[in-house]
Amino acid sequence: MLIGVVHLKPLPGSPRWQGGLERVIQFAVDDARAYERGGAQALFIENFGDVPFPKTHVGPETIAAMAAAGRAVRAAVKLPIGFNVLRNDACAALALCAACGGSFIRVNVHTGAMLTDQGLIEGDAYATLRYRERVCPQTQIFADVHVKHAVPLGDWKIEDSARDTLERGVADALIISGSGTGLAADVAEAQRVRRACPAAKILLGSGVNLANIRSFLPLADGFIVGTSLKRASRLSNPVDANRVRALAAALAVPA
Repeated sequence: MLIGVVHLKPLPGSPRWQGGLERVIQFAVDDARAYERGGAQALFIENFGDVPFPKTHVGPETIAAMAAAGRAVRAAVKLPIGFNVLRNDACAALALCAACGGSFIRVNVHTGAMLTDQGLIEGDAYATLRYRERVCPQTQIFADVHVKHAVPLGDWKIEDSARDTLERGVADALIISGSGTGLAADVAEAQRVRRACPAAKILLGSGVNLANIRSFLPLADGFIVGTSLKRASRLSNPVDANRVRALAAALAVPA
């Protein structure tokens, strides 16, 4: 499965907000349509332009703007959509799914604790799963393991964290990423997670491109991709449907 990332431009209330929500929404819709034309099978919508991010809850203005964008994307394409509310607002993402017809969320820290550029972030699987039951029980939780832009608090092996996220955090899928946005995961770490969780749904969450996709095909069930599918691989650029098409074709070739 190829999941394209719709990186929203800065939203109201963020330091780089420049006004013009309609332009932000149109950019998101154009990216979503490019992903669909290129053969992506689902979309993640995230407030990537809102740096710096809070550790936990975003403001109501962020949720309102993401709902407006999410509804517009939902109306523009037929692909399943999901939400990632940065840095770690799982309940906001679930609420957006309920309001916009979303099918899944991404949670950067679902279990355990990570030292991040926002400081210490602790997972709260307890609250997330109980809130899901109240507002959108069919929504799937895709949870990062040793998420990018962070290091685990304590000497946790990635395979041990993966088992806890799956079995004790009751995640529907595990996400493995590199150390930062656009950086590929370590193949050896992906192999360790696959061995530790053979029945799990595993997604690669950063740095996937045409050059390395063959290395990851045997290890993952899906790929969350943004940077390499933009024009010239520049994250701020629009999505290039031809790049999406090329990666989708590579995914269709047996490993």
